[in-house]
Amino acid sequence: MLEPSALTEVASFSVKRLRFLAPDGVEVAPLPEAARSSDTLIRFYRAMVLTRVFDEKAVALQRTGRLGTYASSLGQEAVGVGVASAMAADDVLLPSFREQAAMLWRGVSMVELLLYWGGDERGSDFKVARHDFPVCIPVASQFPHAVGVALAMQMRRRPHVAVAVGGDGATSKGDFSEALNMAGVWRAPVVFVVNNNQWAISVPRAAQSAAQTLAQKAIAAGVACVQVDGNDVIAVHAAVADAIERARLGEGPSLVEALTYRLSDHTTADDARRYRSDAEVSAHWKEEPVARLRAHLVARGVWDKSQEAALAAECRKAVDDAVEAYLGREPQAPRSMLDHVFATLPRALESQAQALSAAEEAHG
Repeated sequence: MLEPSALTEVASFSVKRLRFLAPDGVEVAPLPEAARSSDTLIRFYRAMVLTRVFDEKAVALQRTGRLGTYASSLGQEAVGVGVASAMAADDVLLPSFREQAAMLWRGVSMVELLLYWGGDERGSDFKVARHDFPVCIPVASQFPHAVGVALAMQMRRRPHVAVAVGGDGATSKGDFSEALNMAGVWRAPVVFVVNNNQWAISVPRAAQSAAQTLAQKAIAAGVACVQVDGNDVIAVHAAVADAIERARLGEGPSLVEALTYRLSDHTTADDARRYRSDAEVSAHWKEEPVARLRAHLVARGVWDKSQEAALAAECRKAVDDAVEAYLGREPQAPRSMLDHVFATLPRALESQAQALSAAEEAHG
């Protein structure tokens, strides 16, 4: 054993947690300026409700064979809305596969999302969010991409910020650690958001890392960090807005860990009942973000049952219209699978391309 007298402290660190709303919607800290506007909070609420209605319909489409495997964001809507609402239009979002709320806020259409999850890459050709990256299925690869985007902005002296979002499981990947390290070295204008929903498919948070928090993984890289209540959209927005402002001012990267819970299966290809109990999930329904913000708005006197009914009807119609447009879209020709992959088609694929073209011509 080392003698305590021989040891001197050379550094100390701490991780702080941010929360403004308790699960019942009651304020537990003075609200930041952005959240003092009821109109702003109603906009947050509407975006979360729309995302939830969209998710519900997407899962139904998958169950009836009209959509591919789909990853719901049920219970995590505050993370996506909080992140995207803090970003400027010219910032760049690099999402994982559960960021529907953020993508919709940023201008990606529901039809584009449905096309993507239906296996049609035209869904990744965003008409509005042209600078944002498409859905990232590989775990954690979007984090080093974000550092590259941030470095490019830095080199071009553009005051924009890259924002990458991934799950708790992504923090166990080398991609994540390498991205943090280089972001810290280069003081890159990038924000890493960890959507800590407690499960990496069937692996619980406790089995992924012995770290007390996931936010503290930033400390070794010299990156600022904070943990937030990810079911409190106000806290997520405030933390990400602060991190973006720091990055924009040249003060370096940040990591925001948003504590939330995945109320759905990992994807429609998963059955979460095999590895977690109904009682555990039920307990977390008491903390979910949509009911929390609704309770706060009702307490403020700016939301009532008639507004709730009107919003539900509006969201259902918007989603139904998007589904109709998606299902009515003419499918792509088979040969299109080879488009936009190579600048020059490799010789090995030329014969396949010719065969597909001949088949298309023969069968119209």
